[in-house]
Amino acid sequence: MAKQNVAEQFVDILARAGVRRMYGVVGDSLNPVVDAIRRTPGIDWIQVRHEEVAAFAAGAEAQLTGTLAACAGSCGPGNLHLINGLYDAHRSMAPVLALASQIPSSEIGLGFFQETHPDHLFQECSHYCELISSPKQMPRLLQTAIQHAIGRGGVSVVALPGDVASEPAPEKAVEHALVTALPSVRPGDAEIDKLVRLVDGAKRVTLFCGSGTAGAHAEVMAFAERVKAPVGHALRGKEWIQYDNPYDVGMSGLLGYGAAYEATHECDLLILIGTDFPYNAFLPDDVKIVQIDVRPERLGRRSQLALGVWGDAKETLRCLTPRVREKTDRRFLDKMLKKHADALEGVVKAYTRKVDKHVPIHPEYVASVLDELADDDAVFTVDTGMCNVWAARYLSPNGRRRVIGSFSHGSMANALPQAIGAQFTDRRRQVISMSGDGGFSMLMGDFLTLVQYDLPVKIVLFDNSSLGMVELEMLVAGLPSYGTANHNPDFAAIARAAGAYGVRVEKPKQLAGALKDAFRHKGPALVDVVTDPNALSIPPKISAEMVTGFALSAGKIVLDGGVGRMLQMARSNLRNVPRP
Repeated sequence: MAKQNVAEQFVDILARAGVRRMYGVVGDSLNPVVDAIRRTPGIDWIQVRHEEVAAFAAGAEAQLTGTLAACAGSCGPGNLHLINGLYDAHRSMAPVLALASQIPSSEIGLGFFQETHPDHLFQECSHYCELISSPKQMPRLLQTAIQHAIGRGGVSVVALPGDVASEPAPEKAVEHALVTALPSVRPGDAEIDKLVRLVDGAKRVTLFCGSGTAGAHAEVMAFAERVKAPVGHALRGKEWIQYDNPYDVGMSGLLGYGAAYEATHECDLLILIGTDFPYNAFLPDDVKIVQIDVRPERLGRRSQLALGVWGDAKETLRCLTPRVREKTDRRFLDKMLKKHADALEGVVKAYTRKVDKHVPIHPEYVASVLDELADDDAVFTVDTGMCNVWAARYLSPNGRRRVIGSFSHGSMANALPQAIGAQFTDRRRQVISMSGDGGFSMLMGDFLTLVQYDLPVKIVLFDNSSLGMVELEMLVAGLPSYGTANHNPDFAAIARAAGAYGVRVEKPKQLAGALKDAFRHKGPALVDVVTDPNALSIPPKISAEMVTGFALSAGKIVLDGGVGRMLQMARSNLRNVPRP
């Protein structure tokens, strides 16, 4: 048996950790690792056109599978391109191992061609970031990086000089046991006792849920029923908590809708579950707040807490629910359910009248039709900006669909790269990229990656020829829009020229047919929908001081748009309210 080199050993360890793909762009210092992947069964090299795409794709794969994903960049400029996608993966708690190859080890610190110091550069967007300086060091260092990424949820970066990668691996290298399964974390009995006393002593309890409630839907519903609590959610909690939820009162935040804001402010105990909701302007300052989170560093950093509880949502609620007294008074819950339904009734009609004649097409109408036609287990990747609004308002979660975006980092151009990573996990599952024209054009080169690998991603392009969310920010600040207009080509024609399916839609009556045809197409497809750039109505009284980084300091709902099928669910929940 031929002796392994360091690169081959590196790849073997990744494969044993469950990595099935490494996304990146080949180049000099990275060549030994890429060649090792070529010769290693069970792990593939995925060639993208830009390293930023590699990092976004790996992050999306990790979020969908819950397992370690990997990306790589060659020395200097190559691995620098990873940084934005790695920031997003890290803030999304996606376990990603990034390989930043390095210049020859003998030249580090001497101003060599393409020299950078990735072990310094990536510190802020990783839990672990180190340089491998010798073959003997590599196995233990890589294992440590893997355990950080999986165990703490986020990014680890390993810098590996090309010459070290080519050296012989040490003989009798120890095969380390890799731990890739996450534990359950429950609070101590003393914390549960304190929480029981707070819940039992409250008359009006509201739950506000984030992405930390993934896998805990049944436990949240059981607890809400026991204490008769309305349940609101943050954007990242929508896909996990909104479906099959008779206690739903909508979403809070700048993109919020329904009665979530009122429910969090009119209760006397607010329980934040698995959310690091950053917009403290939407949280009350005169209500007792409890926060439950598996990440202890997040407890209390957004608001003053009556109690911080260190534990995951599922195990904490399993411990808590049987121990609290069941509440019988539904008046607060029923009041919030009615407010929620009334709020949705008030806005849903805005974009349901004469939509078949409105040109340019209402983007709300596009999102609504897309929601109806997409598969029940579709994966949606959502560009930052106005596409976030349409996804928040119109996509209907059901426990099987997934919605992935740059919801914590807020990067442009994330949807297409994330769709690449999502589609590689399962070619048979429908993956839909909700792209804005600004985001799509920023990393449009990797549309060619879809064509090269024949990935059946469907891109629905909301083409309003502007940076719509930026225009909104300018309007709110009292500024004229400037530098936000895009002079766009026919994107469908570009898709066809690249060898994919492409169709342009300019009239509402063409939309459903175009989407159905694209979804039936077996390969990559792009539907370029020309949408109305003036789709949102802004409240007449709003000051520049009211918005800072998407946080509304003194209001409830800023974007007065439709809410899709959520109104139907709210009406259904309202019918369940007991009548006197």
